[in-house]
Amino acid sequence: MERIFLLEDDDSIRKLVIYALGSQGYEAQGFDRPSDFWKAMEGPQPALVLLDIMLPEEDGLSILQKLRASAATKRIPVIMLTAKNTEYDRVVGLDSGADDFISKPFGMMELVARVRAVLRRTEQKQETEDYQVGELFVSPQRHVVRVAGEEVALTNKEFELLCLLLEHQGIAMTRDAIMDGVWGQEFSRENRTLDVHVRTLRTKLGQAGHYIETVRGVGYKIGGTV
Repeated sequence: MERIFLLEDDDSIRKLVIYALGSQGYEAQGFDRPSDFWKAMEGPQPALVLLDIMLPEEDGLSILQKLRASAATKRIPVIMLTAKNTEYDRVVGLDSGADDFISKPFGMMELVARVRAVLRRTEQKQETEDYQVGELFVSPQRHVVRVAGEEVALTNKEFELLCLLLEHQGIAMTRDAIMDGVWGQEFSRENRTLDVHVRTLRTKLGQAGHYIETVRGVGYKIGGTV
């Protein structure tokens, strides 16, 4: 049974989510304070964390950043739950390493479906083989990127974007398909988030940056041969 931790200070929301997850076969445990959450994280780790942003003691983004900074917890998928619904909040949360972003109020069945989707994507990533395209080497499982033998540091979303393009090598992926795969279906398509990430990713990859090709009128791809 997969264990899920929920950090949410609203008692009614916490009880509803715990009940909904439990009814679907998950072992769900709820916390109303970050101190209790961190204490539980010292024991067996969850398969996924549901994390509110507005919390007492410590905000959710700070907690997310700590999870991603630790080698022991950086691969645990995290879904942010928040009443905030601005594009800025979504970008900050997702670029900090969140796997999905659900705005309140939300339906319980929608939440369960999003939990399943994130867990499924995580399992698929763990089974993915390494990629080698010209001078570019990427190991999704080890979260390693190298260009000509030199390691390259990427943000979580830049890494997910690169892996998604490599997973579909030689195929021109539409902008919507890329947005759905990296940022989730709820994220707005009417912004420049994707273009900004592609630009910074190309810059960080240096001499391998040109492997990411722009397909006019469609989106982007990494060719099967370079």
